[in-house]
Amino acid sequence: MAQQHASFADRARTSRPRIRRITVADLRDALARGTDDFMAMPSHAIFLCLIFPIVGLLLGGLTLGYSVLPLFYPLATGFALVGPLAGIGLYELSRRREQGLEVSATHAFEVTHSPSRAAIATLGVLLMAIFLLWLAVAKAIYQSLFGPEAPASVTAFLHEVLTTPTGWKLMILGNGIGLLFAILVLATSVVSFPMLIDRKVDALTAVQTSVRAVIANPVTMAVWGLIVAALLAIGSLPLFVGLAVIMPVLGHATWHLYRKTVAF
Repeated sequence: MAQQHASFADRARTSRPRIRRITVADLRDALARGTDDFMAMPSHAIFLCLIFPIVGLLLGGLTLGYSVLPLFYPLATGFALVGPLAGIGLYELSRRREQGLEVSATHAFEVTHSPSRAAIATLGVLLMAIFLLWLAVAKAIYQSLFGPEAPASVTAFLHEVLTTPTGWKLMILGNGIGLLFAILVLATSVVSFPMLIDRKVDALTAVQTSVRAVIANPVTMAVWGLIVAALLAIGSLPLFVGLAVIMPVLGHATWHLYRKTVAF
């Protein structure tokens, strides 16, 4: 790993990263390349190991009552907030494959030896904090509208949310605030984590580059955000199992999106 990143110090001295203009066609190509990476380096087992404990906790919570029901949707949408961190090993795999280096599942964990690991950890903590804040806000919104009592049943919960004015207010308010969280994460992380894998830079530089990329490509990045949200929603059904494929594909695709967007 030391040899593979031997040029980090030299590359860190390069000038400020240049941001390219990208189009929807670039997004399609990034997704195609991400799918190709996943087919060549299947990593679904890793994500199943992450997803099944979450599903187990939710199902376990349901056996004790229905208090976790209001968190199903926030948790599903919240995967978009931690996705950039969850995909950190996938960026390394895509980087290695792009450079023609040896690739195996174990190489996904070699990011722990990256010269930028401190910056990666810093941004990782930030994303987890945003994710937990989102869950807390979502719960607070629900309780402010429906009270602290747990839903009586799944049917009663769905009826309240989907067919009552209060439920409609919950969906509008929750999705609106959730969108703000998603925009914040997209702007700060869409290329920052792949950049930390590729270059020896500090967290602030990576975040600034990510924000610049979004500002330079507002429409295309908005489309990317919608694509990510739609695929994660599809992958969340049933019981998040589909995320074992969706998240690796998106992770690999994010690397290729970074390569298309940032130039040194």
